[in-house]
Amino acid sequence: MAQQNSGASQLAQLTRPGALNGGTDPRALYLKLFSGEMFKGFQHNAIARDLVMKRTLKNGKSLQFVYTGHTKAEFHTPGNSIMGNSDGAPPVAEKTITCDDLLISSAFVYELDETLAHYELRGEISKKIGYALAQKYDRLIFRQIAKGARQASPVSKTNFVEPGGTQIRVGTGNATEAYDAAKLVDAFYDAAAALDEKGVSSDGRVAVLNPRQYYSLINTVSSGVITSGLINRDAQGTALQSGQGVVEIAGIKIYKSMNIPFFGSYGTKYGTASATNPGVTSPGNVGSFVGETAEDGRASVTGINGNYGNATDFANSCGLIFQKEAAGVVEAIGPQVQVTSGDVSVVYQGDVILGRMAMGADFLNPAACVELIAGAAVGSTGNAVFGNSYPANAN
Repeated sequence: MAQQNSGASQLAQLTRPGALNGGTDPRALYLKLFSGEMFKGFQHNAIARDLVMKRTLKNGKSLQFVYTGHTKAEFHTPGNSIMGNSDGAPPVAEKTITCDDLLISSAFVYELDETLAHYELRGEISKKIGYALAQKYDRLIFRQIAKGARQASPVSKTNFVEPGGTQIRVGTGNATEAYDAAKLVDAFYDAAAALDEKGVSSDGRVAVLNPRQYYSLINTVSSGVITSGLINRDAQGTALQSGQGVVEIAGIKIYKSMNIPFFGSYGTKYGTASATNPGVTSPGNVGSFVGETAEDGRASVTGINGNYGNATDFANSCGLIFQKEAAGVVEAIGPQVQVTSGDVSVVYQGDVILGRMAMGADFLNPAACVELIAGAAVGSTGNAVFGNSYPANAN
């Protein structure tokens, strides 16, 4: 019969489920679990990351994206040396995207609270931190695409000016037309034509609408406003019920998000119909985070080094249509999690769970940006150009 070890030996034989291969850090595996939960939450909610140009930033504060404009073909004169086109084409310009300050979301978990809780506290908190980072990430990118839709091209050499962005008004009345499915479909075809005319690739064209617009399109399938050719027939039975039924309109794949600028707010806006309000009745009990007012996102705000506009800059914005080259995002630090341990945990009897990332975003090719507006004319107050555009020598 085996004898029990002494007290010191018993401690040495303890199995610590969080230790990696019996290592000295009893929380090594927990850290990976929390990282996974946070990253899962981020990936589930950040849709813009895969829809634009993403680059990793190292050893610097900004990254340059180069534009090369069009050139022309010309006939060769026999005997003449070939030293490039006589007009100096193609013109070249650049766009610089600067990384903003560290973006964080954190929570302190008191060890006793965690012990008494009947659910897995840290995993849930990590997921919420991931959601918060994803929300900010998407909002910044979508704001820049709206900005790009109002800009001229960075390539402005005489006789070689490239196309700029596009704004399309949904309907001709007030903001309620933002939810009119027939007028939305018309706007999609207008956008597709504009992108074609401006030479934007058809590969990677997407649209981001708010949920009510998305479901309005699906709800009108039976009325013939949207033809069966726009519906995914293979998944139609379940897709129409789940809100994933509409695959594309005019070759533009449709996404829904509560993070797009929408009449000066994010995702939705309730209230009385007007030029800047679509007149939707609140479903009630929406809490503090539904339809948040767009915050100031200019460089004067601590932590921001670019220009993401202000709430008033999106007074009539109600959707985005764009191609992958519309915007770029640079990441100096991708989404990750850090958890305190050791002496800090002992002193405070708990841990800080910190989600962090460092990124910056801006529009790249304005021609690939289309902003849908409603309730006001294109280029009017609330839909005008804002933010710095290009370096002075961009021609």
